[in-house]
Amino acid sequence: MGYREPTLIQQEAIPVVLNGLDLIACAQTGTGKTASYLLPVLNNISKSEKGFTHTLILAPTRELAQQIDQQVEGLGYFTGISSLAVYGGGDGIVYSQQQRAMKEGVEIVIATPGRLIAHINAGAFKPEHLQCLVLDEADRMLDMGFFDDIMRIISYLPKKRQTVLFSATMPPRIRTLARTILKNPSQINLAVSQPAEGIDQQVYKVLDTQKIPLISLLLQQKEYKSVIIFASTKDKVKEIFKTLKKTKVQVEAFHSDLEQAEREEIMLAFRNRKLQVLIGTDVISRGIDIEGISLVINFDAPSDAEDYIHRIGRTARAETTGTAITLVNERDQRKLLSIEALIGREVQVMPLPPEIGEQPEFKAVRASGNKRKNRNPNLKFKNKKKKPAGGHHQKPQVKKEGNN
Repeated sequence: MGYREPTLIQQEAIPVVLNGLDLIACAQTGTGKTASYLLPVLNNISKSEKGFTHTLILAPTRELAQQIDQQVEGLGYFTGISSLAVYGGGDGIVYSQQQRAMKEGVEIVIATPGRLIAHINAGAFKPEHLQCLVLDEADRMLDMGFFDDIMRIISYLPKKRQTVLFSATMPPRIRTLARTILKNPSQINLAVSQPAEGIDQQVYKVLDTQKIPLISLLLQQKEYKSVIIFASTKDKVKEIFKTLKKTKVQVEAFHSDLEQAEREEIMLAFRNRKLQVLIGTDVISRGIDIEGISLVINFDAPSDAEDYIHRIGRTARAETTGTAITLVNERDQRKLLSIEALIGREVQVMPLPPEIGEQPEFKAVRASGNKRKNRNPNLKFKNKKKKPAGGHHQKPQVKKEGNN
């Protein structure tokens, strides 16, 4: 598959998972975390009896579940290990196929919580011999309201098992979850709150009426091969799509109203560069590993500064470069200040092109506080030094803790 050197998260996580220890890892999307647990899991399964579910991987979205399943197929091609992606959105035939596969025995199940519970209720999922549970993008699952579903799923699993939790951020709810389900975990903390050095970050201060004309102009002025536009709501996604579709831009909207087959078709076209612009909400800000994205546009400044990191992290992956543009109206100025506090520097404000109209004058605001202060006090990560801009190149802190 072309891998020659392990990433930092792989260097630190692989030995822990190989040894069957519980692990809580804080690592940014795009650092190679999927392989950091899949490689040792595949190795451990290859040395054990097959024909039953050895590992359950929970993921927040169907797209991430599919992507993990594809990684299993690639990394485990010569092992004969079977995997199954379980998620909603399909028809009754897909549901029946998932049920049949789980009953026949599949070594790795990758599932979204809601659909897995449906299979548990139907008696299709058999976790009696399960040895490993992986929670991928745990913070996103909690953001999406899956805490109760996760705890319900865990109640059906064997008490004696290995549990691995990956999260891009460490809010209090993640710490609570970790204390509840992990036993004496090893801990890995990579500097997650810094964008890659190769990202050219820009801000345009605009009125709401200037946003779509500005996006249209930017796409016309320079030929970007691959673009993602993030909007805060599904309705805004549709609105932007409706306008850009009238231009020469190859564009599609990605939202929950689409059928599963439509979502897969759009994502495949975007991966294969048959589609230039993809518009969506934060459902595509994590777990969609597509190299070569040249431009990310935040149509709305994200409410959570951490989400800014994940959105713009779609570009400048694998040591490449890219551009990230955020459109900020008067209401979003405080969000911009929170983002700047998180990344430790100001984002360059670009002059508005004359074709779009006059640059609006906004009232000055003060930041409401730095969210980084209270990130992980209970995890006691020792790295207190100021992190450089390329945080994911930094040596992580790894140690054993008590019941935290």
